[in-house]
Amino acid sequence: MYLAIKRLMDLTIAVTTFLIFLPIFIPIIILQRLTAEGHVFYLQERIGLKNKPFFMWKFATMLQDSPNIGTGTITLRDDPRVTPIGKILRGTKLNELPQIINVCKGDMSIVGPRPLDRAAFSKYSEAVQNTIYQVKPGITGIGSIVFRDEQELISKSNEDPHSFMERVIAPYKGELEMWYQEHASFWTDIRIIFLTAWVILFPSSELHYKAFKNLPKHYDISGKVFE
Repeated sequence: MYLAIKRLMDLTIAVTTFLIFLPIFIPIIILQRLTAEGHVFYLQERIGLKNKPFFMWKFATMLQDSPNIGTGTITLRDDPRVTPIGKILRGTKLNELPQIINVCKGDMSIVGPRPLDRAAFSKYSEAVQNTIYQVKPGITGIGSIVFRDEQELISKSNEDPHSFMERVIAPYKGELEMWYQEHASFWTDIRIIFLTAWVILFPSSELHYKAFKNLPKHYDISGKVFE
């Protein structure tokens, strides 16, 4: 029953979102054609349901050859590979809107574990890799909320971005996605959708730790656990 309700909610939100944001889509597409190397959308292979790959849609925000430049698939705060319009799209999360296409196709849900590329996915432990995508990946999720400032965390660390991702971020994000597997429900999804909007408006908010009191313990930038 939960999965049927979830699919209905996914389609309802995706279609409603498309209709609401249609007036914004058109100018974004025009701006993308005039800037961003003329590249409107970015399709990247991600790991999906049952660990099967799919292509996730986004508005292009970086130089087309960015995976082969600098830190590769890891994006830093004020990353020079991000285009001017891309910086605005990322800051407002509008770059994620084309993923409603994935939702309509059935590749993704509104709420679920964030779909990762193969490089990031490989940093999870084998137990996490075998578990987190037993449900569809989502546009948003508890990992996306807790690590909404992931780029800033990586940028502030004195450690190599790839090793910091593997040592600090991946283990905790894996715990969060495993937590979602255990607590997935219609009510959990509704709260995550609300919290996603909340942290966009109030980026420094820690409301999610009050809304979900049983979340795994979290870490500071050094990787030390604190309550």
